[in-house]
Amino acid sequence: MRMKRLLTLCTLLTFLVIPNFVLAKNGLPDFTDLAEQAGKAVVNISTTKNVAGGSQQMQEFFKNAPKNHPFREFFDQFERYFGQQEAVPRKLSSLGSGFIISADGYIVTNNHVVAEADEIKVKLLSRDKPYDAKVIGRDPETDLALLKIEAGNGLPVLEFGNSDATRVGEWVLAIGNPFGLGHTVTAGIISGKGRYIGAGPFDSFLQTDASINPGNSGGPLIGMDGKVVGINTAIVPNGQGIGFATPASQADKIIQQLKSGKKVQRGWLGITMQELDENTAKGVGLREPKGVLVAQVIPGDPADKAGMKTGDVIIKATGQAVDNPAALLKRIAAMRPGDKVQLTVWRLNRTVELNVTLGERKPNYVAEREQPGPKRSAPASELGLGLRPVEGGEEAQALGLPKPQGLLIMEVKPGSAAAQVDIQPGDVIIEANQKPVNTLEQLRSVIVGSRPSGMVMLLLKRQGRNVFRAITLDKN
Repeated sequence: MRMKRLLTLCTLLTFLVIPNFVLAKNGLPDFTDLAEQAGKAVVNISTTKNVAGGSQQMQEFFKNAPKNHPFREFFDQFERYFGQQEAVPRKLSSLGSGFIISADGYIVTNNHVVAEADEIKVKLLSRDKPYDAKVIGRDPETDLALLKIEAGNGLPVLEFGNSDATRVGEWVLAIGNPFGLGHTVTAGIISGKGRYIGAGPFDSFLQTDASINPGNSGGPLIGMDGKVVGINTAIVPNGQGIGFATPASQADKIIQQLKSGKKVQRGWLGITMQELDENTAKGVGLREPKGVLVAQVIPGDPADKAGMKTGDVIIKATGQAVDNPAALLKRIAAMRPGDKVQLTVWRLNRTVELNVTLGERKPNYVAEREQPGPKRSAPASELGLGLRPVEGGEEAQALGLPKPQGLLIMEVKPGSAAAQVDIQPGDVIIEANQKPVNTLEQLRSVIVGSRPSGMVMLLLKRQGRNVFRAITLDKN
């Protein structure tokens, strides 16, 4: 009798712990109800883009190509004998997925699914007729887009869940349109969180082994409670069981801004950042490489107005520790222009508090210039570098400098301390231990003063950007 009551209690606990969608069969989850219910809100997306014909594309290419282009003579001869060919426009088609988030027809997908499309068609599971879709808003930096179709009210919907609360090992379901095979369902687990894959500045993907293929992009990754925990976005082409989804907690905030007709706005400090390693941490007087090294402060931007300086190390933002540039970037970008943030920075062996009023981040901010080649060789210095002063305003401009300053690196001795920390020919040494250096004598003076610590910190200008490198000195 006692054993029977125990079994009854275990049965009740099983139904309490396992969600309604996932009733166990032979010890394994059953996805049939979840796939049926969630699949109603998943849509197939097809896009069409009109492109110029081959002859027109060739003419456009050679119109902008240099006169000595190796294929120009061939093209001229072809045109002389056969005349200009009629340009026949072509249509390029692609497939993707999405899911409905409101009963009146708002649909979430990836930006890359609909970017530059001239026509977007959406196919619902329960209807034969495809619907024309209108792009309500896009956010290329997180690869998200919001569409709208006019298909009446009462459409099935999926809700965003809390992806922050998901745990590695949880079951998930992916539904989409891989290779045009509409409403394909695959299952797997959350394999990892916070993955950086170089897709954008705010990478923090969920990794899953649920099978994801071309055409799944924009489709939902669904938790066992029936809510969306991610938007399937990327795959590893040569890998199996490695897919990536944008976390729902990140996507929900952006989609709400797009739905309300607002432009996606993100906070902006106005600095370029560099990760600390053990050498650079030691060079600025920190015991461990935690924090964000400020490589450059953009004049007139919020950080500059608040008094931040090149060489500062940001160790806290709003009282919370900052371990690396990616963490700080995401935290600041999650705030809005006009918000105030208190930053704790490490400067010259002491902490300084700065209050910054954030500006607005411009998408894909990059400051790059062409890197000139070295003009002539120079004798190697104590650091294993061949150096000479920057000469003239024209050279300074080509190097991304506001004026002639610093020491141009002409040569890096193989195996030297400089080579080991990725110092490159074409870099310009602007400062050493936060002191300007415009002559070899000034640099040598700083090196001599740095021998007791065994480290010299260099501020370099590389292709218009600031880079810090810490070099270990030979105390002898």
